[in-house]
Amino acid sequence: MRNIPWQERPAHSADVVWRYTENPVVKRDAIPSSNSIFNSAVVPFQDGFAGVFRCDNKAVQMNIFAGFSKNGIDWDINHEPIQFQAGNTDMIESDYKYDPRVVFIEDRYWITWCNGYNGPTIGIGYTFDFKEFFQCENAFLPFNRNGVLFPEKIDGKYAMLSRPSDNGHTPFGDIYISYSPDMKYWGEHRCVMKVTPFVDSAWQCTKIGAGPIPILTDEGWLTFYHGVINTCNGFRYSMGAAILDKDRPDQVLYRTKPYLLSPQTNYECVGDVPNVVFPCAALHSIEEDKVAIYYGAADTVTGLAFGRISEIVKFTKENSL
Repeated sequence: MRNIPWQERPAHSADVVWRYTENPVVKRDAIPSSNSIFNSAVVPFQDGFAGVFRCDNKAVQMNIFAGFSKNGIDWDINHEPIQFQAGNTDMIESDYKYDPRVVFIEDRYWITWCNGYNGPTIGIGYTFDFKEFFQCENAFLPFNRNGVLFPEKIDGKYAMLSRPSDNGHTPFGDIYISYSPDMKYWGEHRCVMKVTPFVDSAWQCTKIGAGPIPILTDEGWLTFYHGVINTCNGFRYSMGAAILDKDRPDQVLYRTKPYLLSPQTNYECVGDVPNVVFPCAALHSIEEDKVAIYYGAADTVTGLAFGRISEIVKFTKENSL
């Protein structure tokens, strides 16, 4: 892994995950048409990084845009949304696209997103160069969100986490895993994680959803996720972590009882949707024991946070539900 964005933990902080002091790294008006840019995904690409960004325009139409960066912090985002060609299907209808994730598997970069097809479902596409993009069959029936692929096949099959939902601002939701031999037909659906009882861990008692692409560690798949509590002021989104079994990722080995990051700064608490921390991407270096987590803040801008992988794994094991 090339040098990922990094900033050491502040001297006064004991947090396992800490914020970049120059947040937000992508402001809401980074391209002329945007109302907000958030819940976006980045990956290493060539001599720098590439990303797929959720940019809601000033009519609040939701779409995804490609972007590029040399350092993972300063981003040049295309001014026009991604135009998909037919991949493994001719049916590439889409009323909207949002909350993308990106992962390199074998020979190409796979993209998942929440795709509008008679309600939200999981769209799938791929690119080799972030110039031409190909759209595939939707993974599931509506309604579903937060489709997150694993970075390698498991038992010879592609694997994806997702969160069955409804057609609105879902007041429920657990994380499931599904498998596919070909990125077209999905099955073997299994429940992975459920919301917690209010008295045990209230920040994740209403709904949960997978975040960035899981990271394989010696302990298993380190998986960041968002958890939601419904408060008297509406939903509040925070971030936690789980460790899933390497060979059976439907089995949760450890899961954080406390959150790792919650809305506390002005840009996380004030925006189009206040009180939101929504992780969607993580650049990591196992060798350097580093992870850089990109997250949507208040459904308005994109923030960046850092952590040591070993510390996050240790914290997750020692503070598990």
